[in-house]
Amino acid sequence: MERLQKVIAHAGITSRRKAEQMILEGKVKVNGKVVKELGVKVSDQDRIEVEGIPLEREEPVYLLLYKPTGVISAAKDDKGRKVVTDFFPYIKQRIYPIGRLDYDTSGLLLLTNDGDFANSLMHPRYEVEKTYVAKLKGIPPREKIKQLEKGIHLEDGKTAPAVIKVLSIDKKKQTSIVEITIHEGRNRQVRRMFEAIGYQVQKLKRERYAFLDLKGLATGDSRELTPHEVKQLRALANHGTGRK
Repeated sequence: MERLQKVIAHAGITSRRKAEQMILEGKVKVNGKVVKELGVKVSDQDRIEVEGIPLEREEPVYLLLYKPTGVISAAKDDKGRKVVTDFFPYIKQRIYPIGRLDYDTSGLLLLTNDGDFANSLMHPRYEVEKTYVAKLKGIPPREKIKQLEKGIHLEDGKTAPAVIKVLSIDKKKQTSIVEITIHEGRNRQVRRMFEAIGYQVQKLKRERYAFLDLKGLATGDSRELTPHEVKQLRALANHGTGRK
């Protein structure tokens, strides 16, 4: 027996919080009867309808993709461009990405059909660390790096402190490779942070998400998360921090 809102979230329809709101609004039926109270528990034998549509209970799936550049972080695209779900034609469940990577950014991206799981990891308060490697046009001095480490003002507010490592410098080509770890997920955040200190990102790749990395994968490759990895990610959310 599981709580009704959890079952709805696990079916990939919406987050648990939104499922709770739908229950309170009388949009959910169990065995033909409208349920408006939270805390109701259901079994596999119960028939559930959400806004008049029977709930199809899917087995939860948890996937890791090495996203190439030139791919949209979405389940579908109205312009017909390649999307991340195109890499999983063998998956019958309705999967979608947890967060996003920009069209021109490559690297580690998680996908699932578990709405509650996805919502937990994307919530800012859980501070899940994400590490990127950026190739910059130019070589930022230490004082510029310190601005990012302290947090920098963008048009949508000040960023949280970042962890920065300069990995290499090419004085001849006037480029640098920099590793940056953040725990926020604003739109094009890493690119905007470097632009704010005067440096253009030429290439960007997400190397790590929490404790997960791309070891053993080539661009476009994917794998299922292990049950232990899923358990660890849930623990990060439950403990309220994904930071080391």
